[in-house]
Amino acid sequence: MNSKQFKVASATAGGAAVLAMGALTATLSNGSSVAEPPEPAPPGPVTTSEVTTGETITETVAPDAPETSAATPPITTTPSAIPPTAEVH
Repeated sequence: MNSKQFKVASATAGGAAVLAMGALTATLSNGSSVAEPPEPAPPGPVTTSEVTTGETITETVAPDAPETSAATPPITTTPSAIPPTAEVH
C-alpha cells in the first residue's frame, strides 16, 4: 500500500467515525421518541418583580475625624546629637 492509498483509507475511516459519532449523539440526545411534550404555561397575566440592574448601592456618611491616629513606634533610646565628621584633606 503506498502513501496515497493509506491517506485515502485513513480519511475514509475518519469520516465514517465522525458520522457514527453524530448518529449516536442524535440517538442518545432525543431519549425516547414517544416522550410527552411539556405542559404549557397557564394563560393569564404574569406578575414580575421590579426590574433591577443587579447593582448594589450602599449609602454611608463620611466620619468627622479618622477612626485611628497615625502609628508611632515606641522610642527606647534617648536622642543624642550626632558628632560632626572629620574633614579629610
